Amino acid sequence: MKYSARAYGFFSIITVLFSFSFFYGSAQVRKPEPKDVPRPTNIKILEEHKDKDGNIIRTIQYDQGTQRIKETLIIKNTLNIRVAISPDTMDKAQVMIVVSKSRYVVDVFYRNRLIRSYKAVFGPKPMEDKCMQGDRCTPEGWFTIKNKNPNSKYDKFMLLSYPNDTSIAHFNKLKEEGRIPKNAKIGGDVGIHGVWKGGDDMIETGVNWTDGCVAIRNKDIEELYNFAIVGTRVWIRK
Repeated sequence: MKYSARAYGFFSIITVLFSFSFFYGSAQVRKPEPKDVPRPTNIKILEEHKDKDGNIIRTIQYDQGTQRIKETLIIKNTLNIRVAISPDTMDKAQVMIVVSKSRYVVDVFYRNRLIRSYKAVFGPKPMEDKCMQGDRCTPEGWFTIKNKNPNSKYDKFMLLSYPNDTSIAHFNKLKEEGRIPKNAKIGGDVGIHGVWKGGDDMIETGVNWTDGCVAIRNKDIEELYNFAIVGTRVWIRK
C-alpha cells in the first residue's frame, strides 16, 4: 500500500503529538504531598515545669484558622540519642521507624538498635486514632513508606501506606457500628514531613498543627529521609 507525502506528514505529526503527550503526562505525575493547613499563630506557653523524671510538662495555647486551641503535653527527656552511622554504608532494609504519639517522639532503629530520636508533633488530637477523612488524627498501626518527595512544601515528605487493609477494616467497622457517618471517607495523604522554612519552632514548642501527619524539624526530616527507603516499616502507637 502506498501513502502520499501528505499522508506521511499527517502520520508524522500524530506520532510527535503522541510522544509529547506521553512524556509530558509522565512528567506530570503527582508527587505525594500533605494537605495545606492554616499556620498556627499567637502561640503562647501558658505554663511549664519539669516532673521528677526530667520530662517537660507544658501547657500551650495558639490560634489555627478560626479555632483557639489549648493543650497540655509531656515532652519526654529522651531526645539526645545520636549513634554515629553513615546512611551511605548502612543496609537501609534494616531500618525501622517507631512513632510514639504520647512521647511526641519519632525513634529510628537500625538492626534493632535505637540510633536516633526526634521531637515530633501531630494533629490537634494526637492521642486519638484516625477514624475518617477530616478528623485530623494520626493513624495508628503498622505501615510502610510508600513514596518519597524530596521537594515538598514542608521540606521533605514521606508518604505512608495509609489506608492499608487493617485501616480499611477498622474504618468499615466504625461505619457499621454507627460511630462515623455513613458517607464518611477514609482519607489519605498521611506521612512524615518537616515544616515550612523557619517553622521549626512549631516542633520545639510542641504545637500539634498538622492535618494528621507526623511533623519533625527540617534538619531531622532531611536526615531521616536519607535513612529510610520506600518499603521502610513504620509503627505508629499512642
